[in-house]
Amino acid sequence: MFDALAQPISYQNLVDHTIRLDIKRLDLVHPHISGNKFYKLKYNLLEAQKQGFDQVITFGGAFSNHIAATAYAAHYFGFDSIGIIRGEELAHQALNPTLTTASHFGMQLEFINRQDYRNKNQPDFLRKLQQRYPNTYLIPEGGTNALAIQGCKEILSASDLQNYDVICCAVGTGGTISGLIEASSSQQTLLGFSALKGDFLKQEFAHFTHKTNWKIKDDYCFGGYAKTTNQLIEFMQRFEEKYQIPLEPIYTAKMLFGIFDLIEKAYFPPHTRILAIHSGGLQGRQNLL
Repeated sequence: MFDALAQPISYQNLVDHTIRLDIKRLDLVHPHISGNKFYKLKYNLLEAQKQGFDQVITFGGAFSNHIAATAYAAHYFGFDSIGIIRGEELAHQALNPTLTTASHFGMQLEFINRQDYRNKNQPDFLRKLQQRYPNTYLIPEGGTNALAIQGCKEILSASDLQNYDVICCAVGTGGTISGLIEASSSQQTLLGFSALKGDFLKQEFAHFTHKTNWKIKDDYCFGGYAKTTNQLIEFMQRFEEKYQIPLEPIYTAKMLFGIFDLIEKAYFPPHTRILAIHSGGLQGRQNLL
């Protein structure tokens, strides 16, 4: 099992508040199956192989790390792949870097309108999809299902369970943090930084974990998924220059902005040991910078 590097962060306010902050570099796990996607896809693709499928189908938006990672992983393991993409108008536009990458690795892209996309988990929608693409293994949006949770439990090592009080990660569909929650010790708190405003994720977590040692912060979504501000971009650039750790503005930069802001506000008690999960997704930089 791969154990990603935990890189310490030096910052005067960390010293002033006697806080320890390390970043677990999942962005270094694989150049294409980036970060948490490596763990979320692992058992899904093994299951697809076990069941004898030769094709996978999944869902995502135009900037989806999951779409790009699934396209490469399917190509690498010999599967054909289909991506159902939110936004039929995109079919008439030049492909952005994310979708270009997916297409390059052989993913067939199908663009559907946003109303239909909202029905992607409904039985009737899935039945019609499977009629059009028979004998195809289905991976949910963001890769989040029970097998993804199983994979994400492997992100935390035995030493992580002993050496940290708070585990922080960015939150999209909730699969990664659900796996971290399941793997965590009872003395740890999981702090998720949502890319979207709202408390809908709390209902999703109930499907994957019964633990209660977690909190979600949605104060640092900067307007919502794939949205940025000058303040966020400037923070990201300063952080990268100081620490030589690449970020992206959809997830990781927002998480770290939130962590630094909470430290400034003395949210964490003195001597708190924090591990921030760098969930990769660096292909997203190409779309928004």
